[in-house]
Amino acid sequence: MPAPVNHFKAALRERRFQLGFWVALASPYAAEILSGSGYGWLLIDGEHAPNDFPLLAAQVQALNGSQSHPIVRLPVGETWMIKQILDAGAQTIMIPMVETVEEAERLVRAVRYPPRGDRGVGAALGRASAFSRIEDYLETAEREICLIVQIESRAGLKMLDEIAAVDGVDGLFIGPSDLAADMGLLGQPGHADVTEAIRDAFGRIARAGKAAGIMTLNLDQAKLYRDLGADFMAIGADVTTLAQATTRLRLQYQGDETSQPTGASGY
Repeated sequence: MPAPVNHFKAALRERRFQLGFWVALASPYAAEILSGSGYGWLLIDGEHAPNDFPLLAAQVQALNGSQSHPIVRLPVGETWMIKQILDAGAQTIMIPMVETVEEAERLVRAVRYPPRGDRGVGAALGRASAFSRIEDYLETAEREICLIVQIESRAGLKMLDEIAAVDGVDGLFIGPSDLAADMGLLGQPGHADVTEAIRDAFGRIARAGKAAGIMTLNLDQAKLYRDLGADFMAIGADVTTLAQATTRLRLQYQGDETSQPTGASGY
């Protein structure tokens, strides 16, 4: 029996658009609730959310059997972190702030077993191999693992073509907020200069034959990104949706129809 099919990775290869949502509440219960909302993928955030590894693994488990594919974003691209989350059953991982070919190549090696990589062999102890019940997991795991690198700075954009050319990098995810900050436009991810940089990046990613991803909390911006060529995109986050919806409900009850909860500028 081979490793489970990664339908998200297959969709990226076939250029089928995938709509997603950000999960930052660090709660398996919340992740399971969101898995019934119809999104093709959910990003379990280990960078900006208060997650530890048991919590990340529990959220991956909570999405098991749902239509929402779990993507785990690690705080940094450390080999030991990648090893642990892959052994826990994640098949798609996202690594922030990748700026060089050397970083991208190191990440690819971290998700592959020898001789093509240096992922430690210990999946028999984890969910990835169904606790040793997938007998040929070691031979089949690589083809179902999806590696997404984030391009979030001018340095990353400068090396984008070379990073996109690395075999084993499946998708490149533009981070508008960090990119805006690096461009001297902190808190302005929708600025025209940032949007132009994203448009150019999407075109270069497409020419490399890779998938382009992005996230925004603004639906007008989301429609623009889709028109620019986003292959997978998150259009909201659990934390901001909860904060805005509960505030809106109170305002409606109090008869204050003119006030609206303010959105965050962090994405």
